[in-house]
Amino acid sequence: MSLPEIASRDEWLAARTALLAKEKELTRQRDALNAERRRLPMVEIDAPYVFEGPDGPASLLDLFDGRRQLIVGHFMFDPSWDDGCASCSAGADEVSQGLLDHLHARDTTLAYVSRAPLAKIEDYKARKGWTFPWYSSYGSDFNYDFHVTLDATVAPVHYNYRSAEEHARNGVSFIADAEQQPLEMPGSSYFLRDGDRVFHTYSTFARGVEQTGGSYYFLDLTALGRQEDWEEPQGRASAAHGARPDFAA
Repeated sequence: MSLPEIASRDEWLAARTALLAKEKELTRQRDALNAERRRLPMVEIDAPYVFEGPDGPASLLDLFDGRRQLIVGHFMFDPSWDDGCASCSAGADEVSQGLLDHLHARDTTLAYVSRAPLAKIEDYKARKGWTFPWYSSYGSDFNYDFHVTLDATVAPVHYNYRSAEEHARNGVSFIADAEQQPLEMPGSSYFLRDGDRVFHTYSTFARGVEQTGGSYYFLDLTALGRQEDWEEPQGRASAAHGARPDFAA
């Protein structure tokens, strides 16, 4: 087992200070990238998707639950499975009520969507003890349109903004393997509503999903961002919040 080198406090402090300069540069780069993400154009969603939830059928607009923004976690759960994806489950285990409350404080809803029928989703959710909203897209084109269920017989395979052929050239041949399809893949998609009009602002896949490591990281991926007074571009929030990590006003 390899351990870090043992150093004096002064040697450690010198190394830590040098690393801090790189961390600060990364923070500045991340802020610039988040601002560029918020400047992306958006696409209006006209498709009449119908989801099934605990209260019955729901539209994509319904999933917002009255808030301005919606984050959809594409939870891998094939209709033939009895349990959801273990990796997706590990991420979902970290969704606390506090996280949901903090997102709600910034007018943002987090919900999961899977292709499994609602009965299987509800059973698995109860066994895991989760309370976040989770909808079934069974029978809908939603998963295919957002490229998280890959089936060449339904729609051209295009995962993480690459075709099946591009993935194969990069050594990821299983994505192009028709015998393994349909394939459930990880991702998350971000939406903004203007009245009753719904717009798609962003989607990320594969390791891009790792970015959602806390409430601020979720908000960083949305069009409105953290809605704090220091962010660029200015003017996205009607009433900008101060940079308070307790999510107070």
